[in-house]
Amino acid sequence: MARPHIEPFVDRTVPFKKMTLPGFPKGMHYKMLSLDTDTGACSMTVMFESGYALPPGMSYSEMELFVMTGYIEMDGQRHGPGTYICLPAGVSLPAMKMPRGITGLLFYNYGEPSFVESDADHPLAERHKLIKVNAYDDLQWSATNFFPATAPGCMVKILKFDERTQAFTFMYCMTPNFWQDNISYHDCAEEAYHIWGTSWMMQFGELPTGGYFWRPPYINHGAFQCKLGTLAIGRTDSQLYNHFHFNPWTTADENRERAGARMLAWKPDLYKWVATGEHNHPADFEFPHAHFNEKGERIFQHHEGGDLDHKHK
Repeated sequence: MARPHIEPFVDRTVPFKKMTLPGFPKGMHYKMLSLDTDTGACSMTVMFESGYALPPGMSYSEMELFVMTGYIEMDGQRHGPGTYICLPAGVSLPAMKMPRGITGLLFYNYGEPSFVESDADHPLAERHKLIKVNAYDDLQWSATNFFPATAPGCMVKILKFDERTQAFTFMYCMTPNFWQDNISYHDCAEEAYHIWGTSWMMQFGELPTGGYFWRPPYINHGAFQCKLGTLAIGRTDSQLYNHFHFNPWTTADENRERAGARMLAWKPDLYKWVATGEHNHPADFEFPHAHFNEKGERIFQHHEGGDLDHKHK
């Protein structure tokens, strides 16, 4: 099943567990924030003990790491708080050491956590998508790139953007006395973790430091308030569009129908294409083998003529 709605959740009240999956050296601990029980994809708060070390290695799932405290020694450099690493599946990272230990956030996007010792990339790895940046020092705050925009006082730093899905990972802050009085929902799933600060949301109450949510599509949230400021990490699984309204009692199904009605009004041909079950699908020349359903089964396949026909299994 997809990840359930988790909101609010505060990891400060939950003890760390030892990571015991094969491949991971002793000394890694985690708090599970959310988990897809079908694929193993997950979001975790992690703690590595002082002296923890990893040899050169890779993951079979795309991995994202954000350092909250401590530093990593890698390539002869120290990578401290604010360090963000996005490691595409199969890309090898050099050896890492945590002399004094670190705490951070760790995301495995398409499968369960894995580590395989290797000083070379997998033959199919996409090294050009590797990201290493210090979000605190090397990136500038900007107005939100969401549309319609949030109220003034919420700013972002984009850490990762997927050109294919438009999913992205971002740091965001809400300035003191931030306030937005409407209700919103999105077509995407979204999650966020409070690195520092407390915000308030009408449906779910206060979310303090260490607070987290995983919110499926079309869930109402808002109004919002932040008295003293907040620093957080957010992620989506596709494009983030703010559907704003002022009725907190609509259901997710009603919100989905409203979003569909908007697509019909804005992009009628696309709406008809999506709603039709027996149409031909154009080839995705950039990602020709990417046609799978939620269970990972291929639903479109090439035929001798080169067309893609609808083939449900």
